[in-house]
Parts: sequence; structure tokens; C-alpha cells
Amino acid sequence: MQDNNILLSVRNLSKSYAAHKAVDDISFDIERGSIFGLLGPNGAGKSTLLRMITGIFYPDSGSITLDGQPFEGLKNTAMIGYMPEERGLYKKMKVGEHILYLAQLKGLNKDEAIKRARYWIERLEMGSWWNKKVEDLSKGMSQKLQFVATVIHEPKLLILDEPFSGLDPVNAEVIKNEIFRLAKEGSTIIFSTHRMEQVEEICDKIVLINLGHKLLDGSVYQIKQDYKEHIFNLHLSQPAQTVPADITVLERKDNTLRFQLPAERSANDVLLHYIQQQNNILAFQEHLPSLNEIFIRLVGNTPTARPFDSN
Repeated sequence: MQDNNILLSVRNLSKSYAAHKAVDDISFDIERGSIFGLLGPNGAGKSTLLRMITGIFYPDSGSITLDGQPFEGLKNTAMIGYMPEERGLYKKMKVGEHILYLAQLKGLNKDEAIKRARYWIERLEMGSWWNKKVEDLSKGMSQKLQFVATVIHEPKLLILDEPFSGLDPVNAEVIKNEIFRLAKEGSTIIFSTHRMEQVEEICDKIVLINLGHKLLDGSVYQIKQDYKEHIFNLHLSQPAQTVPADITVLERKDNTLRFQLPAERSANDVLLHYIQQQNNILAFQEHLPSLNEIFIRLVGNTPTARPFDSN
């Protein structure tokens, strides 16, 4: 039975080019209104996967379900907004003309296209660029234009491939806030990037693929919990004079200790040790691995893993 909370369902998807299997039996679900991270190194199969989801490529086997129905590329194109990493802009067109042209290709009539274009241009503070040529835009402004062209027809599924590329910190924050707002208002977003810190900040769930295979998927929180290694950070008011015998000190700097406990040992025992030594404990927290650490642990141990990037 189809879960009504799932917007996109990918089942056993595979795609080969000659003797190379780019995507090999990959399955995952994306919930409505969520921000879903698609991660993997160069050559992992992300681009092929996105092209199948957008209907550019047909899978060799497997199925895609969008909004409860079997996916049909031509029929479902208006439900999808795709912002590729490579800019697909018409350089000789004016900014306003460009937005209106793409909006009408997605099914909007001219009046509605103008209304929404004006809204987004003003919202992203691009009003002065309406009559300027696309070729005159900076890299960052071109990225904002691509974002507007992607969201203007209010698609149910947004696919954003490196959406912050070329943006300065201020404009990156503007686009990030728009992504959060769109998700809150019901848009479902696939977010593809090589920036692990962005994934941790933005995404609800992720899928990590390498060499065409899925390595893991799930919520960012649960994945970090699953890969934690019983490592803790302890900050004292003065340098630690003694260390319990059965803990492994990983780093000692000034008044701070990073240590690893045996799985059966409670962190409370360590706290008690320092309380009894009359140390003033200023901070104590468990160290959870970053997604970057988890990624390196998984992909770095694959002999044929390729250098990580966003493709």
C-alpha cells in the first residue's frame, strides 16, 4: 500500500552504460515537505540517478513513483523543478524575458508568469536586473536567476544541485532561508552537494551512494547516533591531574580532554572521578561524528572509491 506521506519512491533502480553500471539496485523514499540530501563521490551515480528522476534517462530496471502514481517524464515535468549545477541559461536574453519564457514552458500563462516573476525578483532583490542581459550577471546573480526559474511554477518536487555555488555568504543565507520556507510550505526538496556541513544544517534525511550502490540512508540524527564511538569532550576549570586508567585519551589541550570509553563504561563514572578530585566541570558532551567523518569512514575504506565532489 502506498504511504500518502511519501512523495517520491525509488525502487530497485538500475542503469548501465555499456559495461559500466552507473546505478545498481538503489531504493529509497522521500517524504512530503522534507529536505533530502543526495550524497556521493565523483562517479557514484548521483547525476544518473537525478536524470532518471527527472525523466531525462529511462532506467534499465526498477520503478519511480511520484505523488502516488508511476512516474512519466513528459506528463510529470510540471511537478518538478530542477536546478542543475551547470548553468543552463540563455546568455543573450534579458533576465525578465528569460524567467517568463521558462515559466511559460512549465505551463504558466503569461499573466501568472509575470505576477510570479515580479514576486521572486523583488523577493531576491534582483529588481534592477530585469532588463539586463543574462550574460552581464555575476556568477552569484546567475545562480539566483536559476533558483527563480526552478521554483517559479511551484513544483511539488525541487531538485537543487549545488544551489549555493557562486553565492557570497549573505546571498547563500537568503537562498537557504528560501529553501527552509519552501519546505515548510509543502515543497519536497532533493539537495545535492559536496558540502557536508550544509547537509547537516539543512537536510532531514540523506542517502549516500558510491560506485552505483547505496551505502546508507536515513535521518541525519539517527545516522550520527549509529556511527558514534563513545567519545566525549570534557572541559575543566584547570588541567586534569589524573585520568581514569581505562579511558583512552585522544586529545589533551589546556583544560580540555577528548577521550574514548569502553562500551560498557558509563560516562557518569568519569564525571564522578573528576568531581571527587574537586575539579570544576565547565562542560561535558558526547562527540557525535560529522557526516564528513562518516563519509570518509565508509567511502574511504572502499578500495575503488574516487575523490569526492558533487557529481
